[in-house]
Amino acid sequence: MTLATPNRWVRACALAELAEDTALAVEIDGTEVAVVRSGDAYYAIADLCSHASIPLSDGEVVDGTIECFLHSSLFDLRTGRPLGLPATEPVPVYRTQVDGDDLLVDVSAPYQPERASSNTQES
Repeated sequence: MTLATPNRWVRACALAELAEDTALAVEIDGTEVAVVRSGDAYYAIADLCSHASIPLSDGEVVDGTIECFLHSSLFDLRTGRPLGLPATEPVPVYRTQVDGDDLLVDVSAPYQPERASSNTQES
């Protein structure tokens, strides 16, 4: 029997630090994360392009995606899946939660796209 890992919500930043369609690099429990605001939604994605090991937090955020600035790999912020070449491997994404004026992130259990029907993001 496998026990579920409890959520470990950690403050990533103040909501005011994230302007619309921007990303911010943070470290949470030793994990490099790009926290992102796209429209009115907040996301957390590993801050490393799966193609070229470049910080995704330096890329452009557009309509629920983030683009790696080096080779233009585009990733879905909800699933971490690449949406075009040259990246072919997904990037881990993490659950987010707004708590007052703060954005909380749980890096204890990365979201797994292949189990998308049973695991939802909280934004």
